[in-house]
Amino acid sequence: MIVTVTLNPLLERRISYKQASFNTENRNGKQELKAGGKGINVSRQLNHLNTDNIALTYLGGTNGKLLNQVLIAENIKHVSIHTTSETRDASVIIDESLRKVSTFFGSNSIITPNEVEEFLLKLEKMVENCEVVVFSGSSPCEATDSIFPTGIEMANKLDKVSICDTYGKHLEKCIEKSPTIIHNNITELENSLGISLKSESEKIEFLDNLYKHGIKQAYLTNGGDYLYAANFDYHYKIESPEINIADPTGSGDAFVAGIVYAWHNALTFENGLTLAVSLGAINATKLDVCTVGLEEALALQEQVKISPIGKKMKILDVTPR
Repeated sequence: MIVTVTLNPLLERRISYKQASFNTENRNGKQELKAGGKGINVSRQLNHLNTDNIALTYLGGTNGKLLNQVLIAENIKHVSIHTTSETRDASVIIDESLRKVSTFFGSNSIITPNEVEEFLLKLEKMVENCEVVVFSGSSPCEATDSIFPTGIEMANKLDKVSICDTYGKHLEKCIEKSPTIIHNNITELENSLGISLKSESEKIEFLDNLYKHGIKQAYLTNGGDYLYAANFDYHYKIESPEINIADPTGSGDAFVAGIVYAWHNALTFENGLTLAVSLGAINATKLDVCTVGLEEALALQEQVKISPIGKKMKILDVTPR
């Protein structure tokens, strides 16, 4: 079982127009409610990869009730901790003619210390019974900043694979707790840690530092630009396929789902990496978030180019003679 953890879920009010304008009134839009939040996106993508999973999140207020209904309708299995604070929402405006999306976010939830304690108790029980736990997305308030680092520590004690994809003030503590795998957008890393990752040498030095912290795999993504990855102390530079971008929202989450799928199915590092890159790329061509089919991703894998940086891993032929 895969567990995804989302501290800052999102109720999306998606309104589609054949042609939208911010200078005049827009009428006759088609509205639908969707579930958002990075871990929830990972769960949705895992569903499309036929990989069993369950999402742990917070839900509160009217938005929380609506989001719960949406999760059920989307067949996203979930467990939620109730909050007195309203679950955040967002208005997502879609221009179908231009295939462009604009998102306007509401306020984050305010989580109480008691709600944090309840969340951690539930998390510990779920980690005990999982194979991989994914910590994704932002922390909505200061009270929740301790959850991801504590969860990573739980996973390590129970010998579970943990994947961390977060940003903000708590990121440094997450790194200190040594998740098995880390994924980050480069801009988010620079802003969260106050570092520069402009040059290739800076990226390699950062990947080396993550390995010294006991992190076995690391992935640094940067939109459509080159990706950098590390498998233990081996480094790679990856070129993504050329695509026509519609909406990149959730591409990092689709990427993480690919890494989860690779671990769950014991794929090689490079096969898992090319699958993850393909999932992220195809997601960016869609207006829906994290709904990429496995066959779609497999068809694009050959266009992903991986180049080793520095020392190369030796592959031994152990075929019986």
